[in-house]
Amino acid sequence: MGVRPPQDDADEPESLAFGIAALAERLDRADVSYPIGSAELVRVLDDPEIPCDPAGNGLALSTALDRADEERFDSAGELHDALHPVFERHRRSSSTGILGRLRSLF
Repeated sequence: MGVRPPQDDADEPESLAFGIAALAERLDRADVSYPIGSAELVRVLDDPEIPCDPAGNGLALSTALDRADEERFDSAGELHDALHPVFERHRRSSSTGILGRLRSLF
């Protein structure tokens, strides 16, 4: 069997990331400066679908920002702090299977 050579695609992350880690990868590759508002962030990043779990469940950035308590962010840390609970709630609510259901109970 042959091994497929590595792809040199800069748009694809090297590892599979979820939630804030996936968003952070996109922010690192984009021209984002702070402070920034939700609408501008969606425009700059082109409203990507942010993966929330290994099963492929994701959440559009615009939807995540709508569910956050803030609309303007002075730093990446402030953005991460506002969106982390949103991605976590989505991950828990979209988990399927017995383990996912048990986790959502706790």
